Amino acid sequence: MASPFALLEQTGWVARVVLGILLVLSLFSWAIIFQKSRLFGQIEPQTRKFLQMFRSGRGLPDPNTLRAGAGGTPLVVVYQAGYRELEAQLGSPNNRPGATPTPTKVRNAHAVGVEMQVAAGEEVRRLEKWMPWLATTGSVSPFIGLFGTVWGVMDAFSGLGDAGSASLRAVAPGIAEALITTAAGLFAAIPAVIAYNYYVGNIRSVAARMDSFASEFVAKIETLYSA
Repeated sequence: MASPFALLEQTGWVARVVLGILLVLSLFSWAIIFQKSRLFGQIEPQTRKFLQMFRSGRGLPDPNTLRAGAGGTPLVVVYQAGYRELEAQLGSPNNRPGATPTPTKVRNAHAVGVEMQVAAGEEVRRLEKWMPWLATTGSVSPFIGLFGTVWGVMDAFSGLGDAGSASLRAVAPGIAEALITTAAGLFAAIPAVIAYNYYVGNIRSVAARMDSFASEFVAKIETLYSA
């Protein structure tokens, strides 16, 4: 059995172009996979730490304190958005979130929740960056590889006709060369599809936690700042 490198040396220019495209797609996909792996590996422990800090006291902690202690979670950005809106509504320094609540009612708790939802949406879009590349690589790579295979088989049979020989020995090397592009297409597609599905699940989980936290924050300010 010939080695893949030996087959590569025998491939035509079309197959080499196809293999080059698949190599670029694969390398870029793996770079995204490693980047997302580091990102989500940081988010989970930082989220747990953030929630522990947020729930540890009765009042509302300062956003800068939370960012310093658990800045790797999107919940920090969501919290800052809600905190700013709450601060703008309370107005008086004695009623600021960091101060001891006085008997005043927050004007519009729904607006605070909306600001947090907007921030959560921006964070989801940030987490989704480059995800379409994984989806595209997973969907088109097999077809790019198949194109190279079909072209190679056509070339092999064309050469078989020119040689005038109908033996399998005469056509087998050409078909083997052609099939290497299919293998390369699957090699590029399979990791991209697995990573895409895995990280989409992670993004949905983070989005759900941001929604739950926004509801928890609004409920807390309604308790703290109710007439």
